[in-house]
Amino acid sequence: MKVLDLFSGIGGFSLGLERAGMETVAFCEIEDYPRKVLAKHWPNIPIYEDVRNVTRERLNADGIFPDIITGGFPCQDLSVAGSQKGFDGERSVLYREMLRLISEIRPRYTIFENVTNLVSGNNGEWFARFLSDLAAIGQDAEWHCIRAARVGLPQSRDRVWVVAYPADNDGEERSLPLPGIIGGTQAQLRGLLGLGRGHQEIGDWEMACQPRMVPDINGIPSGMDCLAALGNAVVPQIPEIIGRAIMEIENEPKDSSSRLG
Repeated sequence: MKVLDLFSGIGGFSLGLERAGMETVAFCEIEDYPRKVLAKHWPNIPIYEDVRNVTRERLNADGIFPDIITGGFPCQDLSVAGSQKGFDGERSVLYREMLRLISEIRPRYTIFENVTNLVSGNNGEWFARFLSDLAAIGQDAEWHCIRAARVGLPQSRDRVWVVAYPADNDGEERSLPLPGIIGGTQAQLRGLLGLGRGHQEIGDWEMACQPRMVPDINGIPSGMDCLAALGNAVVPQIPEIIGRAIMEIENEPKDSSSRLG
C-alpha cells in the first residue's frame, strides 16, 4: 500500500509503516531541517513543502496515487502546554487540509496522530468536532491513546492515534465488506495496540527519537534544531503496529464470509 506522509517531521510514520510492508510515495514537510533528514533517508521520494498547495491533481500529475494518508497535524493550539485555542488556532486548523485531501483522494485509510488533549480538550468538544468533520466527509474512525513507553521507549509521550476509513465502498470491491472492515479494524487494532507490541529491534535511526540521544545522528542537525525535530517525532513502532493490522486486513481472502460468521 502506498503512503502519502503529511506533516512528516523526520519520517517516523513512514519508517514504521514501511516496516509493516507499505511504501512511502511522497512526503510533505514545511520545516527545513526535517526536510534535510527526509532527503537523506528517502533520497528518491518527493517532498512537498506546504500542505495547502498539495492537491490530488498535483499528486496524480507527478505519478503519485496514495492508498493511505498519514499525518500528525500541528498540536500547538491543542496541547496543554500550548495556546489552547483549539481548531480556531493558526496551526492546528491545518487539520482541515488533511480533510480536504481525504475528500479529494478517498484513500483506503487515514492515520492521524496528536496530543491526547485533542480528546479531552474543552470538555471533549474538540474531539467531537474532529469526529463530526470526519463524518461530514464520509469517514468512520477508530482511536486509541498509546504511550511510547508501551513500545519500550523510556518516556511517556502519550498520544492519540486515529484510523479513519470510508463509511461506504464507493462502488469498489473491497478485501472485506465494510462492516467487516470496521469490526476487523476494531478487534485487531485494539487487540494489538493493547498489547503494546512493537518490532524486536530498535535501530540507530529510532534511537534518535529518544530525547537523551541529542548528538548529530544520521543527518539530524545538532542543537536546538535537533531537539525540535526529536520532540515532534512520531514513535515509529506505533505506526508499524497499526500498519501490520491494516495489512493483515487487506491481505485476507476476499471471501471472508466464514470469518464474519
